[in-house]
Amino acid sequence: MHLLLTNDDGISAPGLLALKQALEPLGQVTVIAPSRNYSAAGHRKTMHKPLRIDAARLDDGAPAWVCSGAPSDCVALALLGFVKEKVDLVVSGINPGPNMGQDLTYSGTVSAALESVIANVPGIAVSAEVRDDADYVQPGRVAAAVAQAVARHGLPPGIALNVNVPAGVVRGIRFTRQGWSIFRDRLVERLDPRGRPYYWIGGDRPTGLTDEGSDFWALENGYVSITPLQLDLTAHSALPALLDWKLDYA
Repeated sequence: MHLLLTNDDGISAPGLLALKQALEPLGQVTVIAPSRNYSAAGHRKTMHKPLRIDAARLDDGAPAWVCSGAPSDCVALALLGFVKEKVDLVVSGINPGPNMGQDLTYSGTVSAALESVIANVPGIAVSAEVRDDADYVQPGRVAAAVAQAVARHGLPPGIALNVNVPAGVVRGIRFTRQGWSIFRDRLVERLDPRGRPYYWIGGDRPTGLTDEGSDFWALENGYVSITPLQLDLTAHSALPALLDWKLDYA
């Protein structure tokens, strides 16, 4: 199996190194990661300037590639031809902090896995509750188990897996649905030395509704959450009501 690894925290992130070390027993591993942190970059694709890829090494001396673009750029470049060997699976992570609820729309980690789905290659995004580098060991083992399962069973076309691993003792694995985040954002306005206003989006740390079967519920109760994701954002349940609308566009 040939695995392509990336992340949204940059080439030197400890989660990427832990992911590589956990997955390298499964087969050939190629690492292409951003040169800087792209957290919350979403499904960004660089179209207005050239992209560059340079040889690099991870902290354990393993060869890697560093890209000037976002996580989705790393995957797109690899699958469009920069990587000559066929890629069987793309794994993105390990992100230090869960990606659940509406955070999925912001996450560069998740976007990298979805970019692979666009290219008809299975994708997995791995995130975890971590406090220090030692906390990446368990998520690495989970990532390896999920990767092996995908290799055995495959995934339906257009589907990626979003994996979130709790801290502490793991009680098991649950296949979940995307939960609902509760944001407490507020706009912070300040003045620069010239008296011009500038802004931060601040606020308390978001939480989520822990209704049973959701990703938030799983982590709250000590389970690994695995949520299948799709790129089709159509609200199919809303279509019948919309068909009754009488729109006058004259």
